[in-house]
Amino acid sequence: MDHAIEYVNGNVHTNTVENFWSLLKRGLNGTYISVEPFHLFRYLDEQAFRYNHRKDNNGDVLSDSERFALAVSQITSKRLTYAELTGKVGEKPAVN
Repeated sequence: MDHAIEYVNGNVHTNTVENFWSLLKRGLNGTYISVEPFHLFRYLDEQAFRYNHRKDNNGDVLSDSERFALAVSQITSKRLTYAELTGKVGEKPAVN
């Protein structure tokens, strides 16, 4: 979008993306103390989920518990192991 010409074009607003980045930066600087670059895409995915599910199909605001229930309903039968999370898939565990 060319700001010299317009800030809004139909349903596309520059404020939408600015709001998203503002919420993301606030979350990274305030909620999460230390963010590893390796996991940054996960923080982005979480924030995108929160942003995209602020309201239900009727336009009503979702509560945190409703959004949590929605997230949990989407993870059924999906498993993330500690090795996958830490990037150590295929490594043999150290024997002490």
